[in-house]
Formats: sequence, structure tokens, C-alpha cells
Amino acid sequence: MRVYHTSMSQHMNITTVNPATGERISQYPLMGSAEVRGQAEAAAVAFHSWKRTSISERAGSIARLAAVLRAHMEDDAALITMEMGKPVTEARAEIEKCAWLCEYIAETGPTALEPVTVATDGSESGYASEPLGVILAIMPWNYPYWQAFRAVVPALMAGNTVVLKHAWNVTGCAHRIVERCQEAFDGNSLVMLAVAENAIIHGLIRDPAVAAVTLTGSTASGQAVAAVAGSEIKKCVLELGGSDAFVVLEDADVQSAAATAVRARFQNCGQSCIAAKRFVIHEAVYDEFLDVFTAGTQDLVVGDPCEERTQLGPLVSTEARARIEDQVARSLRMGAKAHLAGDRREIGCFLTPTILVACTQTMPVWEEEVFGPVAPVICVGSDKEALSHANHPRYGLGGAVWSRDIDHARHFAAGWNTGSVFINGMTHSDPRLPFGGIRESGYGRELSAIGIREFVNVKTFWVA
Repeated sequence: MRVYHTSMSQHMNITTVNPATGERISQYPLMGSAEVRGQAEAAAVAFHSWKRTSISERAGSIARLAAVLRAHMEDDAALITMEMGKPVTEARAEIEKCAWLCEYIAETGPTALEPVTVATDGSESGYASEPLGVILAIMPWNYPYWQAFRAVVPALMAGNTVVLKHAWNVTGCAHRIVERCQEAFDGNSLVMLAVAENAIIHGLIRDPAVAAVTLTGSTASGQAVAAVAGSEIKKCVLELGGSDAFVVLEDADVQSAAATAVRARFQNCGQSCIAAKRFVIHEAVYDEFLDVFTAGTQDLVVGDPCEERTQLGPLVSTEARARIEDQVARSLRMGAKAHLAGDRREIGCFLTPTILVACTQTMPVWEEEVFGPVAPVICVGSDKEALSHANHPRYGLGGAVWSRDIDHARHFAAGWNTGSVFINGMTHSDPRLPFGGIRESGYGRELSAIGIREFVNVKTFWVA
């Protein structure tokens, strides 16, 4: 996943830009180290009362947050679309998913955080889950509400408070998220905002007011943050880059697989850490898959993300588009063939879909994470060959495998070293299931009961 840095003016302001039109939206002042520390101290003060709030009261407040999100859905979806170019229908769906997350955490959080009794040689023993303190959440632009809420809400449920450092190009969304939380939590400073340069944020990680860090972003960003947190012996959860494979075995329902593959690759204009980014197709179904996949891709409506019919909006920036075009160009020079060639538009950061065939494992579109509407396809002759392609040497976030024989698919999945495998469906996140990766895709888990307990002190108790 990429981290996008909006340029600053000489007056140290952040200027947000509409990627569909190139027009400026707003300016926001950058915070200095003293102001950022003040945000963390406010969150630390709020923590001392929030941690003493009963778990049932915390759950009630988080349930209210779901209602607040739905009440402001149209305004907030419009802001997401304006700041990062997501089609407005997808923006609404993102906010609804955040509301669902709040409801799920409110419902299941109390049980997940209950003390556990364990029979030992003591008269009473077990362990309890206690909050750590202020969690610094460093979040990306591609799902500006969902990424933030899936980090913030479980942490709040556990009794922690949060300082949110969001991507600069969605600074308006960051302010809105804090406003929504203040509305749901009766004005309490449970979620504070840090709008600052990386050096100041790294200083904040070292600050005693911060107990732990969660980051969703690029592998390079994760390495930098983990190094600072590690030097301070502070816990990290890292959800980093991914290059998920979409595997279609010879006994798959090809029509369903190919139709799903279109959504799996091109949702959010391909700007998703868990989008299908590499397509591994058995030779027995390769031609049929490619025909259906290509037709579905060509039917996608590319255009103004504010229009209801639009399915593919712009990329987040001209820099992002140039990076993807470079990855494609280098792969073409290495022998890939453009089965469907994408092109750009004069206005905005648009790039229409590209499908590449005759790909190899050494090409940039296969070896690197491609964060946009490009689909490289490889034809294989066996499950063994397919699995060798699916197991990316660096990333391990998720993947999908298709087969009419579920036992066949399960056997394939058992050899796949990744954070999640979806059988006959597209990789996605779900509040009920743990989410995260291995290798350069990060460590730790978000969502589910496991995510609720990521930022707690598991305290053992024993009575003679």
C-alpha cells in the first residue's frame, strides 16, 4: 500500500487537491511538535477517565458512533470522493461498512474483553485484558474512513484513546472523523488529530504519552515506524503492502471467477492493499477466463466519481499514475504483451484499465505491488506451478482460489503462505474475521475479537 504526501507551501500548509479535476480543495496548517504533543497529552488525560468507563458504556458509545456515521453519510461520502477520487457509490459503502464495524464491536467487545478464569493450583486464577493507553494510528488515503475506523474503534472498545495521523491528501476526512467521534462520545477527546511531518510523528512515537502504534501503509513506512517503536520497546501493528494472487484452477466455475475478478482487481481503481493484483490461470480454462475477464473490464464505466453510474474514478495523484505507467512500460520492455492497453485523460488523474499477458515472475507488474488498474495474467499447467506463483517472495496479505471442488481448493490453500485465503470469492475484510499479513505485508491483526485485544495488557492474576 502506498503512502501519499501532498506538497506543502512555503507557509507550511497542506493543500488538498481533487484528483478528478486537478482543482485545489482546501488548505490546512501543519502542526509543530508542541501542538502535536498537546494532542497526545489531551488523549492521555481522556484515557484516565475512559479506561474507568464500564465496558458496557464504552459499547453504547461505539454503537452511537454507527448512528452518527449514517446520519452524515452523504456529506462524508462526498468529501471522500472529492479528496481521493473514490466513486461516490463506493464512498457510501465505505461509510456503511464503518457503521457495521461499530455495531459489531459494540456487540462483541464486552465478551472479548471479559476476564478469563483458568483452573490452577491457586484458589482463583486467570487473566484480564486492560488497556495500554494512547495509541498512535498512522493511516493511508485509499480508504480514508474504513482504514481509520478499523484501527480506532477496536482500540477505543478496549479502553484506549487514539491520536490519528492521517494521510495529508485526506486531511479534510481526518478532521471529519474526529468530529464524528466527538459527537458520538459527548465531546470527549478520545480521538485527537496530528497533522505533521514524519520527523515530528517519529518524535511522537518516542513520547511517553504514546503507548503503542498501528500503521497501515507501505512496507517502507512500516519499516521506518517499526524501527522507532522498537527502539522504545513499544508495540506495533503493521498492515503493509500486498500483491494478492487470484488463482483459477482447472475445475473452477470460470464464468463466476472471471466476473468476480473484475471487481477484485478494479475496486477503488485498483488502489487497495487486498485487491487481486496477479492472476494465475490454469491453461485448461485460460482462454475462457481471459475472454470473460476482458469483456467485463471493458464494460466498466470510467468517469466523474461524483456520478452514480461511475465504477472507475481517477487515481489519487499524477505521481501515482506515473509510477504505474512506469511499471507497465518496464514490463512491456521485458516481453509482456498488452492484451488491453490503458490510456490517460487530459484532465485529472485518470488511467483506464490495462491487462497484460505473457508475464513472468521477474517483471515489475508481478514482482512489485501495482497500486492501480493493471492486471497481469500468467498461464500455468499445474497446481504446483500455480502455487509457486501464488506464494509471493515478499508479500503475504491475502489471496483467492477458485475450484468447484472445495477439498481441492482447501488443499491448495494449505500450501499458500499468506494472511488469508478466500475460496470462490474475492479477498475482502470483514469485521468478524481477523485481518493482517505476514512477511513484508506486516504483522499483528485487526478486526474480530483478536483485533479488539491487540492493544491490551493481558494481566495474569492468581490467588493462593
